[in-house]
Amino acid sequence: MGTKHLIATFWAPFCAFLAKSYQKRRVLLIGSLLGSVGASLLMVLVPPLDRDRPCNGSHSVTVTVLPPGVALTVNVTSTPEPASNRPAGGPRRPAQRSTGVAGADGFRGRPGESGRESVSHLPGYSLGSVHGARTTSGVLHPTSSGVTGTPGAAAFSVVSTAVPLHAGGTALASPANQSAAKGNAQALDLSLEGLRWPFLLSLGSLVFWELLSAPLEQVADDSLYEYLDFVDATDRYRSLWLWRLLGTSVGVCGIAALVGKLDCLLVTKGPRGVVHFYGYALVSTVALLVSTAFPVPLCRRREPSYRTGKALSLVGGDARLILLALTVLLIGAATSAVQNFLFWHMKDHGSSELVMGFSVALGLLGEILLHPFKTPLLRKLSKVGTVGLGLGCLAGQLLYYSFLWSWWSVLPVQIFSAISHGALWWAVGASIEDLATPGTERPLHAMFRGHFYGGGASLGSFVGGFVGMRFGLAVLYQACCVVLWLWLALFLSIRPRLPRERKINYSKLLAVEASDTSDSEQGTERDWLVKAMRDEPSD
Repeated sequence: MGTKHLIATFWAPFCAFLAKSYQKRRVLLIGSLLGSVGASLLMVLVPPLDRDRPCNGSHSVTVTVLPPGVALTVNVTSTPEPASNRPAGGPRRPAQRSTGVAGADGFRGRPGESGRESVSHLPGYSLGSVHGARTTSGVLHPTSSGVTGTPGAAAFSVVSTAVPLHAGGTALASPANQSAAKGNAQALDLSLEGLRWPFLLSLGSLVFWELLSAPLEQVADDSLYEYLDFVDATDRYRSLWLWRLLGTSVGVCGIAALVGKLDCLLVTKGPRGVVHFYGYALVSTVALLVSTAFPVPLCRRREPSYRTGKALSLVGGDARLILLALTVLLIGAATSAVQNFLFWHMKDHGSSELVMGFSVALGLLGEILLHPFKTPLLRKLSKVGTVGLGLGCLAGQLLYYSFLWSWWSVLPVQIFSAISHGALWWAVGASIEDLATPGTERPLHAMFRGHFYGGGASLGSFVGGFVGMRFGLAVLYQACCVVLWLWLALFLSIRPRLPRERKINYSKLLAVEASDTSDSEQGTERDWLVKAMRDEPSD
């Protein structure tokens, strides 16, 4: 995900600039959509690790354990527990597992019955569990009665101890045991080698996919805006966000509903979630047909180009824009922790993909419902106050995510995404419009959305992956919460002390001038320039 955001941050503006310069926007739109269809289907060809997966929701893992003198093959089958069997309000219990153990001769013992684990009796060893942050590892322990199983608390795997144990419980340090440990290390290396290729293939497919699809949104957005500007209807551009949110809501809920019905029906030996890629290819095909009639105006040579350099120099020369850029960078980093890992966190607590899709749609619905209050909110709290409110709400959501306790517990807090995303970006956009010079509004918006937010999301993905792997997702969300609260305090303490230039709002000047010509009793108030600057709202 960090690589994906990094490509989009720099590749999309570059391609959009070339397409506009050489009058090839429609070619880029059609080529991007057509290439995205093929690139998305490449992900289906990546070989999965669990090829033989049942379609009833259970998962099977086969691991070979080699303690001294004994060869075991342990098959672990995990079946999700029905929701009716879970205690109300309590955490999701470990999945029911049935375990069979085969000895060196290849004969298998009886699988577990009634949701309990049982294995064939093997004198001298027992199978216990060791609880970790995200996985549970089975370890062979000596016993005199036979082999028993202990349920784990997450994904269940079996590994041999680094130092084999004597029947009496003491560690053996003989050369034979050392060679056995070396053999186990070699087996682990082979396992990592098996993980490496699926990762490299997935990463390569994702990079190719992003190179083709990254310029699509910016080119389409610029083309549509310039067309509306050409027909003198730019006011309609501000209402297009509603259709984007509605389309996203329908998409996440629709594909989540289809995955549960069609995933196992379409493929039983391929990677999980192939319906997502098939759905993307289908929607991209429909968009490809629509793109032939998409309005793409010809760029007039007298118009300035993207003015990215001018916008960048404007940011570097204004302390308020620098502070806002750093804020957007942190927003991208914190938001990436939600986008990358929240679904995994929900899945650990038993959430289905339909619940995940509904949680996204709930946040978008809240943003739509809050939009009528956008102007009063910005007027009452000011732009700085709204940014502070959005940062505080985002920090609160991250803290809440770290304490999830059930499959549905994420839903109540999702409605606050209307503030942590919607209101926050409204305030950022209004601040950019106030600080931009004529002709740099759109380049500044593109820079904040693309470079600063995308760069923060890339950095947050890399750092978040490391923190999540080492310390767990709960610690990751709590750390993001602390960082946002510290930045919020710094932002609110620095922002009022920064120098502020008074800008002349020309539309307000004309309105005040018209009112002054009809009212000759205002004395010095007839100086429309002074009055307009006095009425200019503060940040």
